[in-house]
Amino acid sequence: MIDERTEAKREAAGLEEPVLEARNLAKRLGLKPYDVRYWIVDHDEMNRLIAYDGFQRRYPHWRWGMKYDQQQKKDQHGLGKAFEIVNNDDPSHAFLQESNTQADQKAVITHVEAHGDFFANNRWYGMYANRGEAGPEAVARLERHAEAIQGYIEDPEIERADVERLIDAVLCLGDTIDQHRPLGKSDTDGEDGENSELADIEDQLDDLDLTDEVRDQVFDESWLEAQDAEIDLEDPADDVLNYLLDHGQRFDPDEGKAVDREPWESHVIEMLRDESYYFAAQKMTKVMNEGWAAFWESLMMSDEGFATPDEVVTYADHMARVLGSPGLNPYKLGMELWQHVEVRAARRDVTERLLRIDGVTPTNFHDRIDFDQVRECIAPDPAIGGASSETLDRLTELADAGDPRVDAENVQLAQAGEIDIDRYPWKMLTYEGLAERHYALTRPQHHGAVERVAGSALQRQARYMFETDRYDSVSEALENVDYGAGWDRLYEVRESHNDVTFIDEFLTDEFVVEGGYFTYEYAHGGDEYRVASVDAEEVRKKLLLQFTNFGKPTVSIFDGNFDNRGELLLGHQYNGVALDMSQARATLERVFELWGRPVNLMTIRTEYPDHEMEIARRRDREPEGSEVGIRIRYDGNQFEEHPLSDELKTQIQAAGVDYDTKPDDWLAWPTSPRCLALPRIRDLPFTTLSDPA
Repeated sequence: MIDERTEAKREAAGLEEPVLEARNLAKRLGLKPYDVRYWIVDHDEMNRLIAYDGFQRRYPHWRWGMKYDQQQKKDQHGLGKAFEIVNNDDPSHAFLQESNTQADQKAVITHVEAHGDFFANNRWYGMYANRGEAGPEAVARLERHAEAIQGYIEDPEIERADVERLIDAVLCLGDTIDQHRPLGKSDTDGEDGENSELADIEDQLDDLDLTDEVRDQVFDESWLEAQDAEIDLEDPADDVLNYLLDHGQRFDPDEGKAVDREPWESHVIEMLRDESYYFAAQKMTKVMNEGWAAFWESLMMSDEGFATPDEVVTYADHMARVLGSPGLNPYKLGMELWQHVEVRAARRDVTERLLRIDGVTPTNFHDRIDFDQVRECIAPDPAIGGASSETLDRLTELADAGDPRVDAENVQLAQAGEIDIDRYPWKMLTYEGLAERHYALTRPQHHGAVERVAGSALQRQARYMFETDRYDSVSEALENVDYGAGWDRLYEVRESHNDVTFIDEFLTDEFVVEGGYFTYEYAHGGDEYRVASVDAEEVRKKLLLQFTNFGKPTVSIFDGNFDNRGELLLGHQYNGVALDMSQARATLERVFELWGRPVNLMTIRTEYPDHEMEIARRRDREPEGSEVGIRIRYDGNQFEEHPLSDELKTQIQAAGVDYDTKPDDWLAWPTSPRCLALPRIRDLPFTTLSDPA
């Protein structure tokens, strides 16, 4: 009898050809992915990989057991299936679940190739990867971190609880980095790693020629550190974790004061901060990256027949589950936005040509243009669009004529029977030919894109057109239409944007209306959520709020020597969304672990009088509250709450922004709760089942 695992290995061997051909097609479509190594794993291995964020080994910590336990329960109860996980590295490692159908595996492979392209070419990933000639080196780097932290845990002179408590504190603040800058030391660091301003102060003290006794009494190390920690309130520090690494201490309960950290403590903070930067790009591009992968996966699987006829239904079900999952779905939103970018670029090229026809203006465009004729003129050459054995002779003629759309060498091989053209028609075509074959404006769902373009958009476009070529007819204007305009724009956008800039630029009024997007808000009066607006600007604001700063409240360092007592002053950049106070206090406890002295947090909350809430409920309207500035202080033992001056309240308030409709479960400032009695998962042994790449 053949057991299931042996059968799975046998099926895995059948993936070697899809892996090879998916890479070939991806490159022909213009993708430039990292090399990818594929591994086949079982359910348990996949759950462990998901818990470890796609890596084989991570540092010891309880949260991996928690994530493993959650994923295992999802898997057991059918609450979510993981088809694959891939990490950002060069080469990337993609892990496929052995229980996947062949159609699922092919879908995953094409999806992964697009991810590999995004990892390799998006600038936000490059900010971490381009620190040296070797690339990200994520697997090796994270494994070194795991070994170092494991060593500290096993050190008999270091308490394991101290290591875990430090990790808890750093993980709580893992997103308080300056994700818009490459990983490095803080702005105040000189080339030698020392603070230049502090060095200037020490030089000035040397010039005063003070006695050692006076200097030690008045200008001791604590005083110097306080000066080092001062920050201009007008320019708060965004990289909170780096500031705490450079200037924080550890509170020693035996001495009752802050003391310098041990070298191992600073090393742990530095390693975890490095990992925060590694994962930052993935958090900043979730919609773009998943949408990009879904876009190219769909083209390869459906339009280029990677899903064979007997796999089409299975693949359709696969894609429906991916795009149909509830909530804010990054696959669906991202894919639709990429399609919107592609269609807009292709349409702009066509409308500009049509506006150059004599007698056509933005005003009469919709009356003068025959849109049926437009569709006929932009339709791909039948031999290109329908490449198959039936059009092989025509493709041969084009190849002999040197047509840049045709791969002459492969056409010759197909004529000799060495390439199955009906199985792999794309092998007959170059990038130019594939761009024409998949031209966005010829897809049924986009047939009316040119006809629907608004007059105001035509007016804007005409304003910036140069008077060069003019045409006498639609056929003449579209004779040399740029079939690659859409894809060229996709690759251009893929290189430079993150989710915030992507949504801000491309989530247009047209996109919101056609997609039926809307915002909703919590109604205090009715104690329920309601549709608030279908306005594109409102939709854009709500989405931007969810992706700015990883969707977390923005917190900055405003003062490292608050009240001249060495206390830390944090400021919540308030944009209308109040903090969850219980979680904010829990987070301040973690900050205290890394600062070693009292910590303060400035924020703003809206207070509603009891009588106003009662009136609002009776009248089913929103209550009128007042925004109050507060400062929460934690000294290691207790919390205090103080009113905030108008000056400081203004300092932390985001002007002209009102995002007060975000559901409650999105508002929390994240904390790392202690978690006991959860399983710790072992490092993956990684006996490889298959590595076809």
